[in-house]
Amino acid sequence: MPSRDGPAVVEVADLVKRYPRSDTNAVDGLSFTVAPGEIFGLFGPNGAGKSTTVGILTTRLRATGGRVMVGGVDVGRDPAAARAQLAVVPQHNNLDRALTPRQNLVYHATYHGLPRREAESRAGELLERFGLTERADRRIEAYSGGMAQRLMIARALTHDPMVLFLDEPTNALDPQTRLLIWGQIRQLRERGVAIVLTTHAMNEATRIVDRVGIVDHGRLLTLDTPDNLVRGLAGDALLDLTLTPAPGDDPEALCAALGELDGVRKAERLASPTVPAGLRPGAGLPGGAGGGAALAALAARAGGGARPGGGGLAALAGAGLLGRGGAAGRNGGGPAGRGRLRVRLHLATDPAALLGAAVTVLTARSAALNAIDIGEPSLEDVFIELTGREPR
Repeated sequence: MPSRDGPAVVEVADLVKRYPRSDTNAVDGLSFTVAPGEIFGLFGPNGAGKSTTVGILTTRLRATGGRVMVGGVDVGRDPAAARAQLAVVPQHNNLDRALTPRQNLVYHATYHGLPRREAESRAGELLERFGLTERADRRIEAYSGGMAQRLMIARALTHDPMVLFLDEPTNALDPQTRLLIWGQIRQLRERGVAIVLTTHAMNEATRIVDRVGIVDHGRLLTLDTPDNLVRGLAGDALLDLTLTPAPGDDPEALCAALGELDGVRKAERLASPTVPAGLRPGAGLPGGAGGGAALAALAARAGGGARPGGGGLAALAGAGLLGRGGAAGRNGGGPAGRGRLRVRLHLATDPAALLGAAVTVLTARSAALNAIDIGEPSLEDVFIELTGREPR
């Protein structure tokens, strides 16, 4: 098997693509490499330039500038030779419905130069590997979406490509089919096939990709392993607080005050939940009007931070305010109240160590603490951090 430390099988250098009558570049100086046996995730919002990039790499589009090599072949100079080194599995079904599944595979193999007998043998092997042998000679119209996706991946492998491009390979598939496809992708990696994967299911893909490149506006924003990206950009933990600010208090100032605590890397406001009419604000955890003393007592108990057997989360649990999964206030006040504020704290420390200080800030400002959620950051958090929350 080729070493992942060996020469790259995909090389993208200063890639530029500008469409006619456009004032901006769809791809703007993009550079990255993919090694043999590496699963590379190319992620970005809609319109970020990733589809254009893959279109150039797979010879469907011509670059305006820069250089692209696939399997040692210059894509711009010799697209036909480049196509022999790669295969593409699109998001949408493009199988030939006039042919049976077996015929689809045999035709694709012979198109790439395999002798007829070898093409038939290869088709049989792939049908068996993807669990399609029993329905290999039926009409494709009888195939489910998952079966069609498996067949498209099998078709892509008939000529044994060096690089496989996958566009949303598990979109809208059942769990069993997703597991099978991810398992097949891992096997391809072990055989030294380089895989370029585009998907919006980032948290699912995190378990399989070796490196991730996030692009937006045609530019590469970051490139690293998923673990390094999460630790470097999203923090070690997330502490989500649902609050009711005191009357007249500025929500932005309250958020900023929480963000200034030691151990907080960043504080951000999240979309506030809607409030059913008639629900009393501050009905969850102690705090706000009439609840300042209780919240102050909680602050004192939580002041022990992560001290074993002491305050922090243990104090909340002892008070019956922290439920399973790190959520507090879910059983006391029902849905969120009017005027509530959601603040996410990206932490560089244990959430328990921050809890006392956070409660102290809320007590001093007479704010109500309605709910707490504690979690681990994900690649999706990194994605939103870099590209924003606004839909495209």
